[in-house]
This record gives sequence, structure tokens and C-alpha cells, in this order.
Amino acid sequence: MEQQKKINVRKIELKDITKESVVEFLDWLQSNRKCSAATRNVRLAAIHSFFHFLQYQHPENISEWQRILSIRVKKSKKETINYLSVDGIKLLLEQPDTSTYKGRRDLAMFALMYDCAARVQEIIDIEPSSIRLNKPFTIKIVGKGNKARIVPMMEEQILHIRRYMTENRLFEVHSRTDPLFYNNRKEKLTRAGINSILKKYVNMARKINPALIPNKISCHSLRHSKAMHLLQAGVNLVYIRDFLGHESVLTTEIYARADSKQKREAIEKAYVNIVKKETPAWINNDNLLDWLKSFK
Repeated sequence: MEQQKKINVRKIELKDITKESVVEFLDWLQSNRKCSAATRNVRLAAIHSFFHFLQYQHPENISEWQRILSIRVKKSKKETINYLSVDGIKLLLEQPDTSTYKGRRDLAMFALMYDCAARVQEIIDIEPSSIRLNKPFTIKIVGKGNKARIVPMMEEQILHIRRYMTENRLFEVHSRTDPLFYNNRKEKLTRAGINSILKKYVNMARKINPALIPNKISCHSLRHSKAMHLLQAGVNLVYIRDFLGHESVLTTEIYARADSKQKREAIEKAYVNIVKKETPAWINNDNLLDWLKSFK
């Protein structure tokens, strides 16, 4: 409204917001801001929510509010899930140089991110006090909407974390609420920083074996990878849902739809050959068989 229509934000009135202006805004998001159709739809959902509210607060303009509510979402292309195989994860985690502090930190961080299927922000926010280092080993992860979940950990996972925490004196009382992973200034790492670190190791791994490292890999790919590996190991979707912190198992079903290996195995088990197997003509031809035997 301010950049395109030259209306000062403080002077915008409800009468300035029409169906036409909303559509122009949505188109501007994609053409000028280069946002995706999915982002466009998220903005539209927020606008729809506001005008649902206005129908009750200002019913005198209900016809215009309903025109705005009639704007449809735009179909967006669904991206495929990018994930690494178990061998791909192993190769990636072999890249950090463990003779250096940063290499040991990066190994501990990305191993934990995979093991717990954590989002980037969840890893950034983890504190030493979130980890239970006595049996049963668990880690408390605070996800979207400030919702916490307790994720079980194996003893092998704890070894890396315990070694890292011991080296950085994170068991001391004054460090319990510090960030678990931090930069040179003892500050939390940023999302961009972690993605940059991962990109470096992805490029290193791709040079060694490009077949194991997909073209498009992000920190979220580690979360996808763990979910896929749990599914391939036969873990029930309900448990995977809780492990990932999803509200509904419907969200978790994307992994079942994406797993082509399980689809193939299921189809192969259910396959019934309904086409009659043809017998070669020469099998029942005695004269031809006698003639072929004469060449012995």
C-alpha cells in the first residue's frame, strides 16, 4: 500500500483494502518479492482470517469482506522430500575435522540434529540442562509453538555429547542455561550460520561420492533423513509422529508417500501375474527337437 499506492501506513483505512488491492498485493509478492506460491497462500490465509473477524465487527461492509474471502489459494508445486541414505549420512558425518574444536563441535551438532530429527531452531535453542545423561537417556526439545517433546537417546549418541560437553565444561552449574552449541563469542549459532557450515561439509562429501549426496540438501534434510530411516526400519507412523513433534499423523504420512523402496516392496509382495505364460512353439515340436539333437 505504501510502496505501490503511495498511501502512508498510518493513514490506511479499511475502505482502502478491497479485493482488487489484495489481489495486487499477492501478485506483487510473487513478481517483485519473488515469493513462492506457498508463501503467497500463507499471506492470503492470514488476510482471510482477519476478514472473517471483520465480518462480525463491521457487518456494514460485509459484501466487500466476502469478495476478499472469495479469493482462492493458488496451486503450488509440491517439492519432493530431499533426504540422505544411511551411507550418505555416514559419509557426511565423516567430513568434520575432529582434530579441531570446530570440527568436534560440528560433528556433535549434526549428529545430534540427525539422531533427534531436530529442526535448526530447535538445535539452536538446546541448552545443556535439556539433556539427561543418566539412564534412560533423553533430550528435551522445544519446537514450534513452544511445544516441548522428550526424545529418547541411545548410549552411542550420548558418548559424542558427553565428550563435547566435558571438553567445553558445560556440566558446570553456571553453564547449564548456556547454548549447547555456540560461536567464538559464546553466542547462539544462527540459522544461516548452521546452514553455511552444513553446506561446506555437503560439498566435501559430494566430491568423494556424488551418488550419495543429492543436489539439494539443507539442515531440514537431516530431519527428513531420520524420519525416512525410522520408517524403513519398520517403526510405526504414530511413534514417528511423536518423535518429530507433529500434531497429526497426517503430516507424518508424507514420508510414507515418499518412500519408493517400501512402495516397490509392497507392490512386489502383492503382485499376481495375470498374463498367461506362453510356451515356446518348439517345445512341443518333436521333429524340430530331433533335428536339433542331431547336431550333437
